[in-house]
Amino acid sequence: MKGFAMLGLNKTGWIEKEKPVAGPYDAIVQPLAVSPCTSDIHTVFEGALGDRHNMILGHEAVGEVVEVGSEVKDFKPGDKVVVPAITPDWRSLEVQAGYPQHSNGMLAGWKFSNFKDGVFADYFHVNDADMNLAYLPEEIPLEQAVMISDMMTTGFHGAELADIQLGSSVAVIGIGAVGLMAVAGATLRGAGRIIGVGSRPVCVEAAKFYGATDIVNYKEGDIVKQIMDLTKGKGVDRVIMAGGTVDTLAQAVTLVKPGGTVSNVNYHGKGDYLPIPRVEWGCGMGHKKIIGGLCPGGRLRMEMLIDLVKYNRVDLSKLVTHTFNGLDNVEKALMLMKDKPKDLIKPVVLV
Repeated sequence: MKGFAMLGLNKTGWIEKEKPVAGPYDAIVQPLAVSPCTSDIHTVFEGALGDRHNMILGHEAVGEVVEVGSEVKDFKPGDKVVVPAITPDWRSLEVQAGYPQHSNGMLAGWKFSNFKDGVFADYFHVNDADMNLAYLPEEIPLEQAVMISDMMTTGFHGAELADIQLGSSVAVIGIGAVGLMAVAGATLRGAGRIIGVGSRPVCVEAAKFYGATDIVNYKEGDIVKQIMDLTKGKGVDRVIMAGGTVDTLAQAVTLVKPGGTVSNVNYHGKGDYLPIPRVEWGCGMGHKKIIGGLCPGGRLRMEMLIDLVKYNRVDLSKLVTHTFNGLDNVEKALMLMKDKPKDLIKPVVLV
């Protein structure tokens, strides 16, 4: 089979590999739609995970099952499925502890394009198929369904980690696809004022659609000053970091009120440390909680998010701005994520 791979740092290309083999609990899936992620850019062009050689990229996909292992009970060849970006090992102690994303090691639930070949290929392997696949309803278009696998679950996790309460004021830093889903998640959880931080007009328009009440453009000045001015110096109850740099955490800690929470779902691909400002953190005693988490994966999570889309609680169509046809166009889509033109939110490749 062929796959689009990271050949080494700053190098990508098509390679030939053996078709993967399903173990007794596993499945082999043929992609129907895939989407590149900013995480792929961090991995290839920033070396965020270290050097990788001949590793097939991609972790966002919906597909058709072509083979299942002898112990798989709920899926069969021909089934159309949503494949989560995070596919935990469900027979691990970390699952019993409540953190399946970290099954058998920190971040180890993230397999595709981390330490296992990803989904930009003719076929890909899914471990624990009964626990990691979810049926795709016919009424959800492929290009929207692929947004569930990572963008939706990650953005919603940002809202969950922030512990948003009815009427909470929230700032979402970064309104790319993940940040937009954080805005949508905050809205569903009952947030009051939602301040989106971003600059691209297409993202601003989408943020307002998903529930942002205010927009702060980081290109027009310091976001801390702008948000403090908006809130008359009070700051906000919750900050969700869905983008930014190594300095963003310091801004978030400054913005959040005592007793509030800074929630991070941003993949920090560069730098050795994320600084916390001492005074703004109350010299360590400000009751400002900082939490970051890898998005949940697995079948139950996908089924819950699928229902939110199926029953019109969330419209994912605003996320997809560019569509390509044919797996050969994965490279074009990936370069869009690297270059981030003004009219881009997410590209999807229909296979």
